[in-house]
Amino acid sequence: MTVLLAHYLGLLHRSEEELASAYREVAAAHGDEPDVVHICRRLAEQCDEHVRRLRPFVERYSEDAPDEPERLHSTLFSGSRGGGLGLLRDLHDLYLMAAECDVCWTLIGQAAQGARDEPLLAAVRDCEDETATQMTWARGRMKQAAPQTLVVASA
Repeated sequence: MTVLLAHYLGLLHRSEEELASAYREVAAAHGDEPDVVHICRRLAEQCDEHVRRLRPFVERYSEDAPDEPERLHSTLFSGSRGGGLGLLRDLHDLYLMAAECDVCWTLIGQAAQGARDEPLLAAVRDCEDETATQMTWARGRMKQAAPQTLVVASA
């Protein structure tokens, strides 16, 4: 179990780092959207905290560091885009990257239950809830931006 758990710990660790980086890029690129700037910066810090919370378990179980999150990041998020459609696409990418983290938290939580690792399970519960909130924010912000971006003709 330890070897396979190490794979998912590495996957999650890297995914959280990539998501933090993407949040920061989106915040920097969309300065004309103050709510996006503020929230993306806060969510990047949240991802940094998730990485910090993972450290003791990476030390305990080891970490297999797959390059999958970098590939996902480069495939989904090759840099932020400008304008309304760019914001919508950036939010869409953030949502998908957060979903990757969410799935990893869920699977690691199942492993923590099986291993009866209460400290890991507590970290999973906290971080998984925050990741779900990140996804809810991204989905809601996409819903807010979609009508103006996709239907209203640009001048």
